[in-house]
Amino acid sequence: MKVAIAHDYLVNMGGSEKVVEQLLHLYPEAPIYTAICDPSKISERIASTRIITSFLQKLPGAKKRWQRYLPLMPLAFEQFDLSDYDLVISSNHSCSKGVITRPETCHICYSHTPMRYAWSSYHDYLKACRGFSKYILPPIMSYLRLWDRLSADRVDYFVCNSRAVKARIATYYGREAEVIPPPVDTSFFTTGEDDRDFYLIVARYMPYKRVDLAVIAFTHLGLPLVVVGGVVGYGTAEESLRKMAGPNISFVGQASGEELRDYYRKARAFIFPAEEDFGITAVEAQACGTPVIAYSRGGALDTVVEGRTGVFFEEQTPESLVEAVRKFEELSLDSAFIRRHAERFDESVFRSKMKAFVEEKYAEFQDKLSRERRA
Repeated sequence: MKVAIAHDYLVNMGGSEKVVEQLLHLYPEAPIYTAICDPSKISERIASTRIITSFLQKLPGAKKRWQRYLPLMPLAFEQFDLSDYDLVISSNHSCSKGVITRPETCHICYSHTPMRYAWSSYHDYLKACRGFSKYILPPIMSYLRLWDRLSADRVDYFVCNSRAVKARIATYYGREAEVIPPPVDTSFFTTGEDDRDFYLIVARYMPYKRVDLAVIAFTHLGLPLVVVGGVVGYGTAEESLRKMAGPNISFVGQASGEELRDYYRKARAFIFPAEEDFGITAVEAQACGTPVIAYSRGGALDTVVEGRTGVFFEEQTPESLVEAVRKFEELSLDSAFIRRHAERFDESVFRSKMKAFVEEKYAEFQDKLSRERRA
């Protein structure tokens, strides 16, 4: 069985790239087809794989300003020739599921989410636009929505990371999907013996991450909050966040893996105010025995247990978060139980479930082909 992996773009190491790493454990000979790749920003495991990039790779500034080429990404993925493969697995939150395969090729899509900026968060992104982009974004997104919906029909089987994304796939694509949570390295993120004397949020400074909500709430509470994060090519807001922050808020920029683990271990609780597709950082924190105070929407509903591994707040407002923090302050949660709960999302669990899913669906697909040939 010849296998290929398609992934949107390899320009950083986020949750979707960690899924690709685990797929490479299962299919080490599989090449990766991607729109754009910056080898300096990805793991050695991925960089050592055969990577086939699109024509976008040669365009000016593609590695740093890949967002500007989003309208061309459908074309980029449709140009890849995957006719030699028996199985294609697309890791998709943008356009990679739009690759064109033969009818005899089984295409399984691991969906991190249908395009967030075109569907579920479209109006939030539109509100954040400034200048000319506010006028050019609507027609581009209209085109991408049409293409995204049509290209979903090229996928034989969907698997996704959370119940929230499963619901989006049903709403926007009219398709069923099986939930297999993404991998978390619980052998690296482990509990420590450090005192827990501050609250923690880890996020990029993008509008939907709602770092502003945490900053406002903790400025009001007067409790110490450490903000680990960085800027991206759009939606940056560090200056405005610093202006609204009180002296109890510390901004420490981006952190290495070891530094991030130390922050998790020392945090009294992890603040998770966004509606995320899944939210790997919340599981990483729990793997370190740290409870989570989360907005009760999206992937957090799959990873946080109310009253056992954290608490929820119901509205994305500073007032609702303040109330949840005060509720949390009255609880005494078991860090050992929180750690055991996080182990359910370990990399080995992902590989086992994903391998079983692929084998089952590939066999089902081959059986269907045999029946069609006999008909």
